[in-house]
Amino acid sequence: MSDEDDSDGHRTVGDADGPRYADCVLCRKPTEYPESYKGITLCPVCEWQEAQRTACSG
Repeated sequence: MSDEDDSDGHRTVGDADGPRYADCVLCRKPTEYPESYKGITLCPVCEWQEAQRTACSG
């Protein structure tokens, strides 16, 4: 699968007719969530870093 730029600047994964993915609110890279997803969207890397930051250190 390759990332492609759409005419309006949004990235799609796979086919040009495939679903659009929301941008990460921290780094603006595509996430695993569709654009219609409500709430904070994070890419896998930022999601992992956020989990590490908020994890119990005890």
